[in-house]
Amino acid sequence: MEVEVKLRLPDSAAHQSLSSLVSPFLVQTHFQHNLFFDGAASELSSVRAILRLRFYGEDLKNAERCVVCLKSKAVIVDGVSTVAEDEEELDPSVGRAIWANPDLIGSTGGCRILRRAREEFGVKEESGYVCLGGFKNIRVDYDWNGLKLEVDQTLFDFGTLYEIECESAEPQKAKEMIEGLLKGHGIPYSFSKMSKFAIFRAGKLPLIGNA
Repeated sequence: MEVEVKLRLPDSAAHQSLSSLVSPFLVQTHFQHNLFFDGAASELSSVRAILRLRFYGEDLKNAERCVVCLKSKAVIVDGVSTVAEDEEELDPSVGRAIWANPDLIGSTGGCRILRRAREEFGVKEESGYVCLGGFKNIRVDYDWNGLKLEVDQTLFDFGTLYEIECESAEPQKAKEMIEGLLKGHGIPYSFSKMSKFAIFRAGKLPLIGNA
């Protein structure tokens, strides 16, 4: 089970303020392209499961790394997300082939997670799989006070989401530390209430609430 703190920043100004503040702790910047897949009859999404291919690189077509992920049972409460997550590295050329022809999910061998997707969710061979589309994310990692902060700029067709994520075995302690950093420097924020995938499927950015 993955447990993460998720805090939303309201705009690019808040994102820039935080980025400048934690710049001494910069580790790495990732350019991610996220694509999502389902059975043609919504066999995965109907039971709150998600199959995602994540490509790393500025250009999806030339990305040198791909990770396939199966997520399920996601819950976000007071800025803390819990989700069952299973990940596996996938040859980028195989990932791109699936992007072009999602039905390859039903026949691609050698990938444990793709086997799980087709064996556990009852996708019918005659109806097959579909690509739901996706979005680009620019993620910057920082090593701050023993926490790995992931500061995201997510580029949807309908707007840009700014968010902080932090995976932790002590999420309440991590949340208090991050909130203290933000409040101490006057950076506005709120608790995230929806996953990026849920926002993508909704087709609009959620209203910004108060922390």
